Amino acid sequence: MRNERKIRVLIAKPGLDSHDRGAKIIARALRDAGMEVIYTGLKQTPEQIAETALQEDVDVVGLSILSGAHKTLFPK
Repeated sequence: MRNERKIRVLIAKPGLDSHDRGAKIIARALRDAGMEVIYTGLKQTPEQIAETALQEDVDVVGLSILSGAHKTLFPK
């Protein structure tokens, strides 16, 4: 039996984009694959996402932006 910790993933929807179906599908697929997933919900700021990632001690951050605002919200 393995005692390995599950991979923790944060799925976030930054900005004003409210199209969340894809993010929810990815979150479900990752859960089905055995990962622990935290979904932040809609309209998060980059600062809120970073703070949640730190608080939740996640291994991976997944961003879903369908509006094209990624270049403005996350320039680097």
